[in-house]
Amino acid sequence: MKTAIDKAKIIDFRVRVPPGIYPDVKTPKENSAQYNAVLSLDESIKDQTLEDLISEMDSNSVEHAVMHAEYEHHDISDALNRIVADSVQQYPDRLSGIGTLAMSDFSVKRALYQIDQCREMGMIGLSIQPAFFGMSIDEKQLYPIYGKAMESNLLVALHTGVNYTTHRPMAGENPMLLDNIACDFPDLSLVASHAGWPWIAEMVAVARKHPNVLMEFGGLAPKYVGAEGSGWEMMYRFMNSVLSEQILYGTDWPVMSHQRTVKEWRSLNLKPAVLDALLGRNANIVFDRRSNA
Repeated sequence: MKTAIDKAKIIDFRVRVPPGIYPDVKTPKENSAQYNAVLSLDESIKDQTLEDLISEMDSNSVEHAVMHAEYEHHDISDALNRIVADSVQQYPDRLSGIGTLAMSDFSVKRALYQIDQCREMGMIGLSIQPAFFGMSIDEKQLYPIYGKAMESNLLVALHTGVNYTTHRPMAGENPMLLDNIACDFPDLSLVASHAGWPWIAEMVAVARKHPNVLMEFGGLAPKYVGAEGSGWEMMYRFMNSVLSEQILYGTDWPVMSHQRTVKEWRSLNLKPAVLDALLGRNANIVFDRRSNA
């Protein structure tokens, strides 16, 4: 199990599998068109490689990154898990892995088998996005995997917030639903990927209630978190005080770059100790808990 990273270093808790080594699947228009428009994604990122990720990390003093086996359509879970495991094996000091499960035609039996595989591959957790497959994050059929993850000391990262597909509702990603999961699985470490936008008050309330709920800000422009009138005001206030130990720096690379996000976080006038916690210290605590269990 990986040991803690130098506490002065930056840790990106959410990067994607580089597009250049991503499984070859055709993305449906309803999954991609609005994402491309809202996030201004273009062709420049489609050929990014693992070496490009490491190079960008080097250029921006990012010591370590957590790669998620993340997908939104088809069933490429096994292929993604293998790619993430191979990437971590290639750069064991720079990367940790978070695996995923088959969500299309969901089967508890298969999911439990995949959890065992992820643990054997050395993953630190699971990343799933039920709403992309027509499920709420607190669906009872997902409960066996939450229980198995808790038993296996694997964290669970759940997509909470806007999804820009044009055919899947986002109501099932409301962070209030994390309250149900956290109540039923009190020892399960939960990561709210994308930190719950637009339900910021709800996200703050759930995190305040459950210390085992962490918030990760991948895929977001940090400047808006500190901007008056953006809707993030409550998050900014609480992350700068009582929720400072529950926040994680993430980029969703290559969606957001390290250069941009680190610069914007540093410009927000967070307390120095809070900024340090966000950029690396809290991630180290997560790693420590996994290695000492």
